[in-house]
Amino acid sequence: MSSLKRKPLVVVTRRLPDAVETRMRELFDTRLNHDDAPLSQEALAAAIREADVLVPTVTDEINSGLLAQAGPNLRLIANFGNGVDHIDVAAALERGITVTNTPGVLTEDTADMTMALILAVARRIAEGARIIPDDDWTTGWSPTWMLGRRITGKRLGIVGMGRIGQALARRAKAFGLSIHYHNRRRVPTHIEESLDATYWESLDQMLARVDIVSVNCPHTPATYHLLSARRLKLLKPEAIVVNTARGEVIDENALARLIEGGEISAAGLDVFEQEPAVSPRLVRLARTGKVVLLPHMGSATHESRTDMGEKVIINIKTFMDGHRPPDRILPSML
Repeated sequence: MSSLKRKPLVVVTRRLPDAVETRMRELFDTRLNHDDAPLSQEALAAAIREADVLVPTVTDEINSGLLAQAGPNLRLIANFGNGVDHIDVAAALERGITVTNTPGVLTEDTADMTMALILAVARRIAEGARIIPDDDWTTGWSPTWMLGRRITGKRLGIVGMGRIGQALARRAKAFGLSIHYHNRRRVPTHIEESLDATYWESLDQMLARVDIVSVNCPHTPATYHLLSARRLKLLKPEAIVVNTARGEVIDENALARLIEGGEISAAGLDVFEQEPAVSPRLVRLARTGKVVLLPHMGSATHESRTDMGEKVIINIKTFMDGHRPPDRILPSML
């Protein structure tokens, strides 16, 4: 086609690592977002009317209404990120627009952050880190002060045993945690045996028996509020909830209410339902040390973000060369 004889116009919605942006400029007619501010829906609409390829991130809502405004040249949405719940993939596919993501490259970093949150919440690390800078350590060390919880010997319930869930399980096993998991499908026996992992077909039954719950599943219509108020009430009063996946998987208001009432011990959250807005109730709980809140830092390493960018480039280049991109999203994956 004549449109492929020129360099494709690639519109990138947020700042990417310098090496990634430089390579994109070399390969494509690339329009960058130098200000790094999220694009408005009007700006996104203008972009998809012109672009051959759109490179969005989790901060961009690519819904059916927006896709209805797409220009005839838009044939690929190469998402910078693993999750695609911010993109109406079905609507894109109906319009003949391919959608890709960047799986695998953020697995280890997100698992690291999940383990860090488990430790931070259980051992009150964020709370303790504020004490000396705030000049609150006037009495010195005391045998009964700032007591947290030992994690060795506790039961960890992993909700979603994909790449990240398995990477977390490997780390948690090394810390002496007992591994339990719930997943749409049971993982192969050799993986279970290597992790000493116990499978629970019933999420309810697992939640009632574990000490720590980690959410590591994607946000889909089926997982929206998977940890509902009813399910959260199944947890032990001393239980800890950690989420580095998507905020929508947990009923955030119910979680805050149960922590306030002492029905759940604490939580560590890297993602939120109305991100970037954070519930004032959660902020208040963070100030009292009941919750550790992070600003979506799970994959925030130089290595991960560069690897994600390289996957985006491979997907674009492969698609524009007339081949099937390696990270194409299929309806069966949603």
